[in-house]
Amino acid sequence: MTPPRLVLDTNVLVSALLFPSGNVSWLRHAWSAERIRPLAGRETTAELIRVLGYPKFRLSDADRQDILEDYLPFCETVIVPNPPPAVPECRDPFDRPFLELALAGNADALVTGDADLKTLADVFAVPILTPAGLKRQLPDNGCTGT
Repeated sequence: MTPPRLVLDTNVLVSALLFPSGNVSWLRHAWSAERIRPLAGRETTAELIRVLGYPKFRLSDADRQDILEDYLPFCETVIVPNPPPAVPECRDPFDRPFLELALAGNADALVTGDADLKTLADVFAVPILTPAGLKRQLPDNGCTGT
């Protein structure tokens, strides 16, 4: 069975990557076991790298490199065309690249906890799910780990 192709927003990714006992840590196990296939684009990856550099996380360059090595090799790279696909108007302009990536990559879902993105669920062509909603839809809850 082909794993679902998913756009994971930055907050979901940071939670999965930095908090091994958190409530979305199962995502890390799911992508490493190839039960899900994260999609990555230039802008969304740049956003992840930027956020991992926040002082509050206290990550060294080597820490950030290790974290990215635990994620990026499992991703399918998607080139978002220029101009990007039309997406619904969203309150936060930083959410647009995730919507564009979902459309350009023919994602099965966009996974987020972001309230601004969740409000678009009824008007966006790609399903918008919370991590918990995704977990309920995956066989065996999507993971073998936590």
